[in-house]
Amino acid sequence: MKGFSTRNLKYMRQFAGEYQDIEFVQQLVAQLPWGHNVFLMDLVRDKEARLFYIKEAIEHGWSRNIMVMQIELGLHKRQGKAITNFKEKLPSPQSDLAHYTLKDPYIFDFLSIGKDAHEREVEKGLVGHMEKFLLELGEGFAFVGRQFHLDVGDEDFFVDLLFYHLKLRCFIVIELKDNKFKPEYAGKMNFYLSAVDDLLKHETDQPSIGLILCKSKNDVLAKYTLKDMTKPIGLAEYRVTENLPESIKTALPTIEELEAELSKVSDQEK
Repeated sequence: MKGFSTRNLKYMRQFAGEYQDIEFVQQLVAQLPWGHNVFLMDLVRDKEARLFYIKEAIEHGWSRNIMVMQIELGLHKRQGKAITNFKEKLPSPQSDLAHYTLKDPYIFDFLSIGKDAHEREVEKGLVGHMEKFLLELGEGFAFVGRQFHLDVGDEDFFVDLLFYHLKLRCFIVIELKDNKFKPEYAGKMNFYLSAVDDLLKHETDQPSIGLILCKSKNDVLAKYTLKDMTKPIGLAEYRVTENLPESIKTALPTIEELEAELSKVSDQEK
């Protein structure tokens, strides 16, 4: 056979052998470019995990590089893993979709600002790299504002980050905490969600959702805290590390670039 390398023929045999008995998977992989399938066979040995990435790549139209990045960041282990009270506070199927939308942990490797960064540093960095931040949040998030002002009873309040989710049709309030989760964080989020629902939510919107991102959490404490909250709230950890997948290192900003960008944001706020 002309035009096929030995390596390509090896992948073709592997491809035929691995999917020959699973018709619905055959139909799915047929929707992916050959290069995507080669990387999936090389990088994802577990069949269930591979099926996850096949479905996600098709649904979201991932490029090969984006797919590889999501594999290296272990998306299949994080998607839908946040602790939430959505099942009790949201109607079905909104509760299931909202729960699946959130991850745990969130990986903010692109910030490259170190593990001890304070929440305001992380917040500025996320806004400064909004494209990468939105990619990690997932499809459907539209940025509304940072330190978004809420006037409640003639007093000023500011939520860290405000988004609108196009699929869920609701506002999402994100609060960043640079320490371990504390129960009082949920009470504050409950208040913010009440204010957003009253001041911003349109009558056709779904109830607003809160996401608290902490450096660490006690799962038992988190579940007890969210159990009796009146608003739908999710809780997850976030990671800011120096260990980056090789495939995305070259695309990330240097420390100097990030410092310059944060300085620019800081100067604009003065």
